[in-house]
Amino acid sequence: MDAVSKNKALKHYQWGENCDGWNLVDETSLSVKLEKMPPHTSEQKHFHQYSQQFFYIIKGEAVFEIQRERIIVKMEEGIHIKAGIEHRIINESNEDLEFLLSSQPSTANDRINVE
Repeated sequence: MDAVSKNKALKHYQWGENCDGWNLVDETSLSVKLEKMPPHTSEQKHFHQYSQQFFYIIKGEAVFEIQRERIIVKMEEGIHIKAGIEHRIINESNEDLEFLLSSQPSTANDRINVE
């Protein structure tokens, strides 16, 4: 068993508006990703039927739209989003946003966009 890092990730990918991601754990029962969002970017609002997620902010400040509520999550804070809950993450700042995203089970084939 080896340690993982951004440089030793299973896979690098790009998503959204020039956002980066690195798969650190990629199994059916658990997904752990490191993601980076440039300033003033966001993802599309969506939900997962089966997967719950936990976001932990490493650098910056995130704005989450969860259902109809806006929640600010700062560096060294996290937020748990249960399956079936509409959400999206937004970086409204002038700095990069970096966070760990754990999904259980994996969100592969379990994303429904709502906007």
